[in-house]
This record gives sequence, C-alpha cells and structure tokens, in this order.
Amino acid sequence: MLKMFFNYHKINLILIKNSHRVLALMLLSLHAFLILGIEKGYLKQTLFLATYALFLLWQPIWRSTEKLSLPALVLFIGVGIIGFFYTSWWLTALWLAILFGLLGGRIFSDEAKANRIIHILAASYLLSMLLLWVVPKLLDAFNDLEAATFVIRYCIPLLPLSILFIGNQASQSGQLPVLDFFYTLLLMLVALILVLGSYAIGTLNTVNYIQVMFITIFSLAFVLMAFSLLWQPSTRFSGVELLMSRYLLSIGMPFEKWVKSIASLGEIESTPNGFVQAAMVEMTSLPWVSGVSWLADETQGKLGESSKHQTNFSFKDFHMTLHTNWQISPALYVHVKLLTQIMGEFYDAKRREETLRQNAYMQAFYETGSRLTHDIKNILQSVGTLVSAAEQTEDKDNVALLQLIRKQLPVLNQRIAATLDKLKAPNEEKKRIEKMSAWWKNLQLRHTQDHIEFKANELPKQEINAEVLDSVLDNLLNNALEKAKYQPDTLITVEMHQDNEHFCIDVTDTGKAMDAAIAHDLFKKHIASHNGLGVGLYHAAQDAKQAGYDLSLNSNVNGAVRFRVQLTD
Repeated sequence: MLKMFFNYHKINLILIKNSHRVLALMLLSLHAFLILGIEKGYLKQTLFLATYALFLLWQPIWRSTEKLSLPALVLFIGVGIIGFFYTSWWLTALWLAILFGLLGGRIFSDEAKANRIIHILAASYLLSMLLLWVVPKLLDAFNDLEAATFVIRYCIPLLPLSILFIGNQASQSGQLPVLDFFYTLLLMLVALILVLGSYAIGTLNTVNYIQVMFITIFSLAFVLMAFSLLWQPSTRFSGVELLMSRYLLSIGMPFEKWVKSIASLGEIESTPNGFVQAAMVEMTSLPWVSGVSWLADETQGKLGESSKHQTNFSFKDFHMTLHTNWQISPALYVHVKLLTQIMGEFYDAKRREETLRQNAYMQAFYETGSRLTHDIKNILQSVGTLVSAAEQTEDKDNVALLQLIRKQLPVLNQRIAATLDKLKAPNEEKKRIEKMSAWWKNLQLRHTQDHIEFKANELPKQEINAEVLDSVLDNLLNNALEKAKYQPDTLITVEMHQDNEHFCIDVTDTGKAMDAAIAHDLFKKHIASHNGLGVGLYHAAQDAKQAGYDLSLNSNVNGAVRFRVQLTD
C-alpha cells in the first residue's frame, strides 16, 4: 500500500512538471478533432475522448492529489457524455471559449516568464482556431477563408507544437499556480462576445467574413479601451473603480453612516457588554435583518426573530450569527464581515479599557500599601537602632541613653501616628513641619551608633516637611548601611550645604558604583533588590517631588556614590 502511494505521488510530480507538454498534446488532439473528426461519427468520438482525457490530466481547477466531490464528478462525467454523443459547432465554440479563459487566467497568475510564453502560445492558438475555423463554420462562410486553409490546417498547429520544446518552471512545492477566477471569467466572456458579435454581424449583414472579423475585433477593442480609461482616469473624475468600490461598501447599509454610529457607541458605552448590546440593537434596525445572536467572551444574547437564512461571522472572541430575510450575496457577506471586524476591534478596545481601569484601581492599593510598608520599615529600623544602642551601652552611659530615648520616642510616636493616619485615609496629605535645625539634630541622634559622619557649615532657618525628609533620608541611609555590610571599609557621609542658592543634603558612600542600567531607571520605576522590596527609592522620589523637593543621583563612580536632596524655597 505504501509503495502504491509513493508511485502515485511520483506520477503526480511528473504530471505537474510536464503539464505544458500535456497541454500541447491536448491542443494537438483538439486540432485533429476540429479539422478531421467533428463531422465524422466514430472518428469524432475517438478524438473527443482523447482530447477530453488530456484535458482532465492538465485541468488547473482541481489538484490531482485532491479527492473529487460528488458534484465535481457528476460535472466531469456529464461533460464527457454530452461531448461523446452530441457535438456541434456551437458547443465547440463554447468549449474553446472556456479553454481560452482558463489559459488566459493562468497568464496573469503565473510569474515565470517561460510559463507565460507557454500560455500565450496556447491562448493564441485557441483564439485563432475560434475566429478562423469555428465561427466561419457557424456562419457557413468558410469560402471567404479558402485561401487561408493551408495556414489553418498546417501552420497554426506549430503554436502548440512549439510548446513541447519549451521548458516550464514548476513551483518548488510541486503545486500548480493559483487560477485567477476574475481574469478567467473575463477572458471567457470576451471570447464569447467575439463569437456572438461575429455571428450577429455576419447574419444581419451580407459582407465578407474578413470584414465581420475586423468589425468585431476593433469594436471590442474600442469598448475595452474606453472602459480602461474610465476605470481610473487621470482627470478630476473619480473613475469607475472608485464608484464600484463605494457601491460594494454600501450594499444594504451606508458604510460611513454605520461606522460613525459604531464610533459614537464606543464613546457613549463604557463597558464591553454595553457596547455589544447597543451595536446589536443598531444591527437589527437594518431592514433586511430579522434577528441577531452573539457570543462575546462569556456574554451572549439574542435580539429579533430567527430565520432560515443564517450567516455566522467571527473575529477573535466575538461571534455573531445574522438572521436575514433572504440569503445574503457574496459582496454583502464581505461587507458584513468587515463590519464584524470593526465591532470586534471596538469590543477588544473596551475590554482593554476595563482591564486598565482595574489595574489602575489595584495599582492605587499597591502604591498606598508599599509606601506605608516602607514607612513602617523605616520606623522599625529606627526602633532597632535604639534597641541596639541600649544593648551596647554600659552602666556609666545610662544617663545619655535615657536622654536619647526621651528625645527619640516622641518623634517615633509622631511618625507612627502619621502612618496610622495614612492607613485610615491614604488620600489625605498631612505634614509634620519642623525647623531645619531641630530636624537635623534628631537625624544625628537617631544614627549615633551607625558610624555616619554628619557635616553642616550652615543650617537654613526655613521650616521643612519633616515627615518626607525622614522617609527620604532613612531610605538613603539604610541602603548605604546595608551596602557597607557587604563592602567593608565603606564610609558614609551626610553633608548639608548650599548649592545655587538652594540648600542640599548629600548622602555619600565610598563603595562601588551602581550598574548603569539600574542607575538609569532608579527613580522611574520599581527596581529589583536583593535585600529589600526594591521600591523604597522610587516612592521616596515620588514623596519628595510631591513635597516640592528633588531627589537625584548626583554621582555614580567608584568611591563616590552620592544622592542629593535639594530643598527648594
């Protein structure tokens, strides 16, 4: 069985590679059928069967690897029976027109130059035999072409004979090129117009057939030339092409009006389900629509009445079934499919908006929770500093320790109270205003045991937002102290000085510089951290900005990593 399959596949590849030779043999047998056998019984049937068999091997509509459906099988058998038992010059003219259309469609769909030459030669042969042999037989005017009999019988067959010696270029996939249905139909109609036009002119006027042929050909050429100019003219007239496009986009519903109404619904409706419901109501208002049902994500609904004419449309997660009063045409199907895609795009946009609103809502919770977490973390670190100082203090230093605790406990109590207030009402902004000198002194007291050097040539007399500066400086100093654990001999300095008529607080350590990528995104977004949540400096920068201060990375080199808090007036 497997061997039979490979043999069949090999035969199929050979036929595809030599399809032009099969075409040439079909045309030669057709020539013999036209010249010798159409008026002779048994010879006619024999030559027709040979021509039809070669056509079935060559035909470009069904691939040889496909299984024929029952309608296609009935069509092939029916054409064979009609051709075998009943053949006339009219059926022959129709057959040649169909072949001319199939070959002409291949000319416009095949990119290889050699293949185009093959199809041009074959189409030229068919058109020549149609006009010089078949149509004169229909008009009984072959005597007008008696001088050309030798050319028709023996010279025109050289066109298909030359195809045998031209090498075609088969596709890499082993498949025949796609047939252009529009060009095939157009060229078949052109051939039929030539036949019927020549017959009408030759019947109504007693003129020589040569004159009939010239009148028909030049009249058709003039009409095609005029239509091509009207299709896309260079003048101010928009052209038939644009008019036809507008017509196709306005079948059953004005395209611009419907899109405008959908856009208005997109602005009015805030939820995806509300938008879909309103769009379906708009759809049922069309006169040719009796009802509509839809399924969008997990939402489904139905409006109007069902009918026996149903058409399904889908775009991503949006599915719609349209019930119409009659079966919609192919052009209207394409039109509604485009409108379904527009509705699906609006529906996806509404879903994204809803997701963004939910994310923004959760982001607000996250921002508030992370800020309060860092405030509590800073407070606990201050408490830990006091506990560490109490553990390391000897009996003779109890008085100094007691004074430190008495000074720091009220400050810690205020910070805890402020954090609790934020937890109760996160949107309300509360400030703890202090003099700069008092705040600076408390900052030094909180970090007495941390081996931090404080420098200040002059303290400003202005009042500052102590709550914000405590949060910012605690984050900077805690990060520097954590860095000093992994990088011994790191010195930490906090310096107050004046720069460009503004007071600044610099926190400097002598450790290694940060990576350039981390430094670039330091205050712009959350940074992954090995020893924390990675959001402290981000929220510290946000709090400083809201309070009117500016937190920046002033220096990032080995031995001098400096953060600066600039105090504006």
